[in-house]
Amino acid sequence: MNAVAPVLNTTQATAALPATAVEEILRRAFAEDAPYGDITSATLLPADATATAWLVAREPGTFSGGAVFEAAMKMQDSAAVVEQLISDGARFETGDRIMGVSGLARGVLTAERIALNLTQRMSAIATQTAVYAELIAGTTARVTDTRKTTPGLRILERYAVRCGGGHNHRFSLSDAVLAKDNHLAVLTGGDPAKLTAALAGVRAQLPHTVHFEVEVDSIEQIEPVLAAGVDTIMLDNFTNAQLVEGVALVNGRALVEASGNVNLSTIAAIAHTGVDIISVGALTHSVRALDLGLDIELARAL
Repeated sequence: MNAVAPVLNTTQATAALPATAVEEILRRAFAEDAPYGDITSATLLPADATATAWLVAREPGTFSGGAVFEAAMKMQDSAAVVEQLISDGARFETGDRIMGVSGLARGVLTAERIALNLTQRMSAIATQTAVYAELIAGTTARVTDTRKTTPGLRILERYAVRCGGGHNHRFSLSDAVLAKDNHLAVLTGGDPAKLTAALAGVRAQLPHTVHFEVEVDSIEQIEPVLAAGVDTIMLDNFTNAQLVEGVALVNGRALVEASGNVNLSTIAAIAHTGVDIISVGALTHSVRALDLGLDIELARAL
């Protein structure tokens, strides 16, 4: 067993995954993958056969999903012994053992694919986020995810972002008001002169606990939007020069979010414009599953 001294990201350490949400996701996954059981394992393996398996890294990265791996294994064998060797949010290298499980072989092999699929994706998101977060270290900006997540897996993917040192945007459409260009077009009928009054009317309807954010796509929209008393203004597809101008114009009257044209090559320069938030859909919508494998080691218990 390799010895690893894990270091948790502070953002991850404060917000664990709800066990009930993990269980619900896993039940749906197993209903899809083994609706009437695992015929292969049931046919080939004696019911009392046991095995130990190790989740092993085939490439370096940042881990996320320990609770998911454990819950998947225990859903197939409640007596399985699971050990987490590398904490969520910690870096690992190629060849590192990340998790261990010892239990009924049928249970381990039935759970294998679901456990791998989810931890590979979560670790990929954590790894990608860690790269983005490192690029803006030392600035006042924070990198956040978006709603561009896999349907049904948002809570896992958002957790993985936190494991990588990132932050979460609104969790769902029910959490905050975010008026984007299409909303504004309908709200104002395309008349810019109506923007402030229309948004102020919306602001007046909202409880004080509801966050109000508005997207703008030009410098000229900033003052009319700020006049309505919004909490955050999103500068969408602005150049860096325009972001600097926008931040100066807002002058602390609202949080400033940069969105659009954000990638690994551009995020550092965007962060240095003085924006507070940089939202990045690529944290979740375009990652490649990290290469993790499950290696079976027979006749050995944890």
